[in-house]
Amino acid sequence: MLKDKYYMSTEENVLYAKRNIVDSIWKSANLEGILVTFSEAQAIYDGANVGHLRIDEIQAINNLKHAWQFVIYSINTPIDLKFIQSIHAFVGSNIVEQPGELRKYDVSMGGTKWKPELPTAEKMNSLIEEYQSSLSTNATDTILTFMCKLMKMQAFNDGNKRTSMLVANHELIKNGKGILSIADEDRIEFGTRLIKYYENEESIEELKQFLYKKCLDVVNSNT
Repeated sequence: MLKDKYYMSTEENVLYAKRNIVDSIWKSANLEGILVTFSEAQAIYDGANVGHLRIDEIQAINNLKHAWQFVIYSINTPIDLKFIQSIHAFVGSNIVEQPGELRKYDVSMGGTKWKPELPTAEKMNSLIEEYQSSLSTNATDTILTFMCKLMKMQAFNDGNKRTSMLVANHELIKNGKGILSIADEDRIEFGTRLIKYYENEESIEELKQFLYKKCLDVVNSNT
């Protein structure tokens, strides 16, 4: 089990998240293949357009902005299915079919023959209940496990990684455990480990170790 790396109050972690919101958006955009610099992400965040980006790419970045604002504004809101659907509705607004609605058809995943089962409200609620019942044991380990399982469920038509990471960051911030983001130099390793986990449930521990060591960060901690 992964030990907690950071010990902050919710308020301290919220301030850290606000200071680094553009960095988080920039990294999430790059993870999705949107080739944007930090300065360009900052410009879009401030309301500007960037000439070389498509309209849907700018929309995706603005969606991340609004989703992050929702996460921070709703930091004390308990996690439930409706809340996760609300985050996806922000992530997928005007770029994803039926944003906020659970996937209703089969999909294939790039890089693997593995295919996710159809999600249901019952499966989602069961996963959420499993997470909530384990949270008191070790917050960081439990949140990372929940995020990985949420990604693997592929609950929505698109935007599952973005949604799952935002949900995880909501819970990390609320519990004072830092911020999770994946730098561009770690993108390929993350994708490789994620596919391995999709294909083999036991590989979740390797994926969590990678996320814990390379992707979980904060400035001020008591460790």
